[in-house]
Amino acid sequence: MNDTLTETQWQTAHKIAIELVKSETDPNEVSKANSYLRSTIEQPNEIAKFFKYIGTLVSSGDKIGHSRKTVKYYQNISTAYKKHLSNQDNPQAMMQILGWVSRLMRYYKTAPIAELDAKLLEKTAQQLEVGDITEAKVISKKDKGKEVTYEIIGTSIRRNNKEPKKFETLSIDQVVKVEILEVDDGIPKKFKRVD
Repeated sequence: MNDTLTETQWQTAHKIAIELVKSETDPNEVSKANSYLRSTIEQPNEIAKFFKYIGTLVSSGDKIGHSRKTVKYYQNISTAYKKHLSNQDNPQAMMQILGWVSRLMRYYKTAPIAELDAKLLEKTAQQLEVGDITEAKVISKKDKGKEVTYEIIGTSIRRNNKEPKKFETLSIDQVVKVEILEVDDGIPKKFKRVD
């Protein structure tokens, strides 16, 4: 099994984890639901069976849950998975994404996610194309080489650019305009400052 996820798959895992944490879904219930896919991974139509299983958890959650919250957890899981995984056709990749969802949820439960506005996440880097101009924030500066690290607003995409002429005028947390120069797998790989 390939242990690497594409940037798009990572974004999907992060989005699902953030949504589930914000809806106060129990990560243990997510792990239990995900274990079904692991158990059926070699069977035909495993993804369809997985979504049917999640639907059964929603409709029968009151019978199998340990608390009244269990049904709500399964509803949250079902909604997030349908929203972000309905086009997934690779069960191995889906299993890896879901494994990371569980891990990321545990991280996000302890890390501050208030700054992660769900609406910002809706405008993902996947929508950006070569030639688009968008906003990026200056995250760090290195005197050596006059290198600046930018992060595209609303994403976790960071790139280092050499800025010998404008280095001194830039400050940490400053928001600037950048033009997308190169995109790979739907993710900006290269951009330059344009303001």
